[in-house]
Amino acid sequence: MVNSTKGQFITCDIPMAQFIVNMNSTLPASQKFIIHVLDNTHLFVQPHAAEMIRSAISEFRDKISYEKPA
Repeated sequence: MVNSTKGQFITCDIPMAQFIVNMNSTLPASQKFIIHVLDNTHLFVQPHAAEMIRSAISEFRDKISYEKPA
């Protein structure tokens, strides 16, 4: 018998994939969202986590971005 799971396929570069995996590992077991790490640049996650991942990446990019002082 075949089991299927609904999810979201994510393609990204290696550092961003590591960021997502690290974000997942800091959550309690009941809130983990990664279903399967396919390889270094592809992840399969629960569909409800997509917006959470987007917002966390946006916050991370804002935090590490440099703006030249006026």
